[in-house]
Amino acid sequence: MKRFIGAVLLLCTLCGLCGCHGSEGMMPFSMPSEFDTDRQYEITFWAKNDNNQNQVAIYRQTITDFEALYPNIKVNLRLYVNYGDIYNDVITNIATDTTPNVCITYPDHIATYLSGDNTVVPLDGLFANEQYGLGGSQLRFDGPTRDELVPQFLEECKLDGKYYALPYMRSTEACYVNKTYVEKLGFTLPETLTWDFIWEVSEAAMAKDADGRFLVNGQNVLIPCIYKSTDNMMIQMLEQKGAGYSTNEGDILLFNDTTTQILETVAQHAKTRAFSTFKISSYPANFLNAGQCIFAIDSTAGATWMGSDAPLIDIAEEKLVDFELEVMTVPQFDTDNPKMISQGPSVCVFNKEDPQEVLASWLFTQYLLTNDVQIAYSQTEGYVPVTSKAQNSTQYQDYLSRAGEDNQLYYSAKIQAAQLLLENTEHTFTTAVFNGSASVRNAAGQLIESAVKTIRRGGTVDITQLYLETSSLYRLDQGGRNLVAGKAELSGLPTASIVLLAALAGIWLIMGFYLVAGTIKKKKQKIR
Repeated sequence: MKRFIGAVLLLCTLCGLCGCHGSEGMMPFSMPSEFDTDRQYEITFWAKNDNNQNQVAIYRQTITDFEALYPNIKVNLRLYVNYGDIYNDVITNIATDTTPNVCITYPDHIATYLSGDNTVVPLDGLFANEQYGLGGSQLRFDGPTRDELVPQFLEECKLDGKYYALPYMRSTEACYVNKTYVEKLGFTLPETLTWDFIWEVSEAAMAKDADGRFLVNGQNVLIPCIYKSTDNMMIQMLEQKGAGYSTNEGDILLFNDTTTQILETVAQHAKTRAFSTFKISSYPANFLNAGQCIFAIDSTAGATWMGSDAPLIDIAEEKLVDFELEVMTVPQFDTDNPKMISQGPSVCVFNKEDPQEVLASWLFTQYLLTNDVQIAYSQTEGYVPVTSKAQNSTQYQDYLSRAGEDNQLYYSAKIQAAQLLLENTEHTFTTAVFNGSASVRNAAGQLIESAVKTIRRGGTVDITQLYLETSSLYRLDQGGRNLVAGKAELSGLPTASIVLLAALAGIWLIMGFYLVAGTIKKKKQKIR
């Protein structure tokens, strides 16, 4: 037994040496004094598009234009359909040091990336660099200065007091309203939608004729209110009511009395089938365009899908119903103090062993904020540019002024959606970002999804049980601290370190067993 323990201790010592070496991770990025233009660089850019070929074309043109300015930098584009796939692939590649150079992502995701040592480059020093920073003297393009970044959008990219990303595009949520049906039901749209108005109109729309058809549309199908992103729905409702959600320190406040009230109200309207969600019923735009929905709540970045003459329609032409479309802010509880979520992709730079390669990545990242890129991409959907430089440009102002000239570039609903965010930027908010905040967001949406699904199946929502199940599903501690962060930090340890910890625990168990066995043996000898 003594020899065995000695051997295990020796093994642990060797593992410890390996573990300490691996835990150092990558060295922090150090800014080169100048960019070496005599070398060739090849960087990867992971981006997301929603099967929108206009966005793909903009990415490719951006790369072509950038490579013309920097012939020694080759940019490889990898496209994803959704941000979740990018997130999963980055997490997988962190362990093998094969992350992309530049990645479109969300701050919630970056918070998890930071569990690796020096994985993501902090940008504060790069911002201020006189040669290659924002508005730097050695840039080969006219990029924005720090002061030309919209402050509210830039602040979303700060984690633990440092900037780890640049905003790329911004959107919020909008309520796309079938005004024709609202007025047919005898209601007049208010200047600002309220949740009381949404529920009242939605319930009134459920009236049917003797044959079971809905009176308002003459069809057998109608879901008056459909919400695309239920995580945003819950988060915005809590913010509007001044209730807790989470803190910067990672405390989870989601499971509270206000949340309970919201879920009870949602369940009430799910029971009458006046309310449903995207995950349960499908895309709100399809119902809206078929005359089977009155309030379709979705991102402003989805405006080109909304309306019977929208550029991107996903249903058969014979199913389209002509109606007057109104683009409005999301429903509020307090119209004097409106609150709407700010969302949209940001761009982060991953650390590499070669600082010159990182600098090349940083140059490309900045190029994404030039006017030509910002304006072109914002015109594909209801996004707004993240710089005042682009927003105030003659080109962009001309674009905004031409709403309704056609149903493509100047599609009215798309431009109205962008105007909605521009006019309400000061009313937007963001949620706390920490390692595990993405799980809290998922849990917020899951509460609504589970409540609606249970009701539609004829069940009764047990709020206490729902909280327990959701907390367990996303590994959240209802008492406060976010356990996901601790789990992520453990999983981020080098394998050798984990082996070392496990071995040490095993040694203590073996030693304890050996001591107990020895004591018992001595007692037996005394008895004899």
